[in-house]
Amino acid sequence: MMRVVLAGCGAMSKHWLDAAKQIDGLAIVGLVDLDAERAQARAREYALSDAVIGTNLDAVLDQTKPDAVFDVVVPVARRAVALSAFAHDCHLLTEKPLADSPENARAIVEAARKARRIHAVVQNRRYVANVRRIRRFLDSGVIGKPTSIHADFFVAPHFGGFREEMAHVLLLDMAIHTFDAARYMVAGEPASVYCQEWEPVNSWYRQGSSASAVFDLGGGKIFTYAGSWCADGFRTSWEGSWRIVAERGSLLWDGHDGLKAEVIASGRDGIIDKTQPIEVPPLDLADRVDGHLGIIRDFMHAIETGAEPETRGADNIKSLAMVFGAIESAESGRRVTIAKEAQ
Repeated sequence: MMRVVLAGCGAMSKHWLDAAKQIDGLAIVGLVDLDAERAQARAREYALSDAVIGTNLDAVLDQTKPDAVFDVVVPVARRAVALSAFAHDCHLLTEKPLADSPENARAIVEAARKARRIHAVVQNRRYVANVRRIRRFLDSGVIGKPTSIHADFFVAPHFGGFREEMAHVLLLDMAIHTFDAARYMVAGEPASVYCQEWEPVNSWYRQGSSASAVFDLGGGKIFTYAGSWCADGFRTSWEGSWRIVAERGSLLWDGHDGLKAEVIASGRDGIIDKTQPIEVPPLDLADRVDGHLGIIRDFMHAIETGAEPETRGADNIKSLAMVFGAIESAESGRRVTIAKEAQ
């Protein structure tokens, strides 16, 4: 039985606890939140009557001696939670983003390495079935190597609360899902970025609701991102809308179930090469999906076997470096190199 303490009992914790209750061999033995009543409410909601409730993570870890910590706190508290978990010899699974700054991200990854503990991030968009299918399809080489990756994200949510007041709201709070998916699908390594942010007159956010960025993902792969959190009408999926251009064809994904590809055929229509549809194979049985549930299972498997989880912090920090590189570019108005040491 794997014993886990969950830190942070806000709205996002429901996704974690919904997944956890479906997993045999996992027990939530503690709930921690600065608001003890909120933690107690979660315990009642999920019938966790035996869980220790507290407002101090160190104290609850001392009392429960768990195997792992689930970190669902606000990003600014991420480093403190991580260091506390590792000091108590716990493995750590954390909500995205890995950290609130490049310095804190590097400190957490280094602390996990020194403690020899498993550390992974809930980058759950990577566990979407069509993201897996696209990666396998591109790896097959049927349409050649990817050269240009384009993603649009246009959704207009009225969150209320802290998001509408935060700086760089789209890049810092949401874009990492798209950035990580792009990096994963084409096996990219971020090298540089140019980004511009703006605030449309119709926006209800304080700053950074709209952004456009161009990334060099190495190996001749360029990734363009266009997004907005105040674009009413014709909204995209939360996964975005994608076009991936490769050497011998292209792939389109609408972010829902619409996934199709074309490959160059023989002959031309005038000056245009002919193309023909090509099937994108279905999900492979070996692919891990199911969002939070899939990631938690992957995390547990890594602890049990000593394997590296797919969304380990040492890899996820590369996607986070794309976020901070884009923010630096937007603030400075110049192209920014994403240095290896930033990852």
